[in-house]
Amino acid sequence: MSTYDFERYLNVRAANRPSFGPDGDRLSFLMDTTGVSQVWRLDEPGAWPRQLTFEAESVSFASWSPERDELVFGMDEGGDERTQLFRLDGDGETVTPLTDTPEAIHYWGGWNSDGSAFAFASNRREESVFDVYVQARDERGDDAELVHEGDGWLSVVGWSPDDRYLAVREAHSGFDNDGYVLDLETGDFEHLTPHQEDARYAQIHWGPDGDALYLTTDRDADTKYLGRLDIDTGEIDVVEDGGEWNVESLRLDEDTGRFVYGRNVEGYTELTVGELTGATSYRTLSEPDLPRGVAGGASFDDDAERLAVAAAGSTENWNVHVVDAETGETERWTDAATAGLPKESFVEPRLVHYETFDGREIPAFFSVPDEATRRSAASEAGDGGVPVIVDIHGGPESQRRPSFRATKQYFLNRGYAVFEPNVRGSAGYGKAYTHLDDVAKRMDSVADLQAGVEWLHDQSAVDPDRIVALGGSYGGFMVLAALTEYPDLWAAGVDVVGIANFVTFLENTGDWRREHREAEYGSLAEDREFLDSISPINNVENVSAPLMVLHGANDPRVPVGEAEQIADEVADHGVPVEKLIFDDEGHGFSKLENRIEAYTAVADFLDEHV
Repeated sequence: MSTYDFERYLNVRAANRPSFGPDGDRLSFLMDTTGVSQVWRLDEPGAWPRQLTFEAESVSFASWSPERDELVFGMDEGGDERTQLFRLDGDGETVTPLTDTPEAIHYWGGWNSDGSAFAFASNRREESVFDVYVQARDERGDDAELVHEGDGWLSVVGWSPDDRYLAVREAHSGFDNDGYVLDLETGDFEHLTPHQEDARYAQIHWGPDGDALYLTTDRDADTKYLGRLDIDTGEIDVVEDGGEWNVESLRLDEDTGRFVYGRNVEGYTELTVGELTGATSYRTLSEPDLPRGVAGGASFDDDAERLAVAAAGSTENWNVHVVDAETGETERWTDAATAGLPKESFVEPRLVHYETFDGREIPAFFSVPDEATRRSAASEAGDGGVPVIVDIHGGPESQRRPSFRATKQYFLNRGYAVFEPNVRGSAGYGKAYTHLDDVAKRMDSVADLQAGVEWLHDQSAVDPDRIVALGGSYGGFMVLAALTEYPDLWAAGVDVVGIANFVTFLENTGDWRREHREAEYGSLAEDREFLDSISPINNVENVSAPLMVLHGANDPRVPVGEAEQIADEVADHGVPVEKLIFDDEGHGFSKLENRIEAYTAVADFLDEHV
């Protein structure tokens, strides 16, 4: 079995976020060939793609005008998440800045029906709240009209078919939000989703007649279903029940009533293309045959005969596929490079479940190097088992899923097994499961990690003395908490943009995020003592495993002070610590040269200590 340099893996490309042009004869997508995601264009499958943007920063989205040969894209600076909007002509010749408020965030809200105006939400007026704006296509800078002053975290999700109304979503927490309709003529802001218990309203689209919104929601249910929300009555009728699994995605074409929805089944996406035959009835058109893994970001062409969707599997990097809506026949349009790495060298995970402290079954993906690599790694260690990286997702209301991850495949190629648990609090398994780690129950999720390591001890392929905790963002907190709560289990820890101190994190995170995060973790006003007690920084004397800490200096979510304080405290206790801070990054590493430096350093750190 050949081994490959880390840089090769980090040069595996991803093509995603597709958008059809106004006539359906061209397709834009984002691809990171240059090291950061840029806008590219294709006019037919398999053709040589044409790069349209040449920016130093990552482009976050691109959306074609419904009528003109142009699109809008978004971009921040250095990972600060203060996205600005730009207009780009379809040949990539001219970039026109549409916003000029670099201290503010701009959330794209879509074009109106003829592309003469667009909507967005922004915290220009006050950092902690988002207002709704409408801007004419030809206006620039501060010319946008403030059409609604918000008092929370608002985002615009679409124009009504007659362009009179905007559908608006307000987020209270990861599992609680609301839907509104803004009348642009009268200014009325109608609340459509009053509810008592937490409920999500997502993937919101106007129906063909403008009298209803189609969306995914878990109101009065444990998992999300596809529903129709009547504008006049506020009643929600079920269009498709996801059963024990979430209907996680929806894209609806308001002209034809055709739509595509995705169910998240144990992390795997199952897509269905349908067509409305009544308000809540539809006929199934097809079930596209895509790589087994994760798919999303669908975009219909101008007559909804085709849709573009991005898809990836554990051994398939992200590419854009175009699906015939009627037949489900699929054609891959992009060919994102794999840096010459043979596909047969990639490892498919096994979906497993293990029992935790309260008898609950925890799902996880377990990947083991091929036999030749495993024998080599075990031989070098002088025993029969390989080291394992326990890779913990962030969120916490997120989910580790079977899509391509270059760093994971690199470590498998180097002889590490990879264990990816979806501990309690993870999304994808119902609302009740997600709330099992709220506030006072926070450390129960860390106990699920301990149970996962005990399960690993029973696997013959594993060396129980060489188990690593690795995670980013909230997963970084989980790494630090695992090292303080169960220090004897770990050979090393790698914390990427993680939380070390919940009090300082909540004090210093972006103003617009604080209430949202307090709903999950607990509030500074009421739960400070508890937050202090579970913060790894206050239990740092328990850490015995070598620790590596990585962070971006511009991180608006988890400020860089979290990395600096935990690295200093652990080092003061005589434990080996490595710290790596990137001045031009935010919450994660978007630039190729930084990813190479960061993860090469992680590989060297693990080679030394594990």
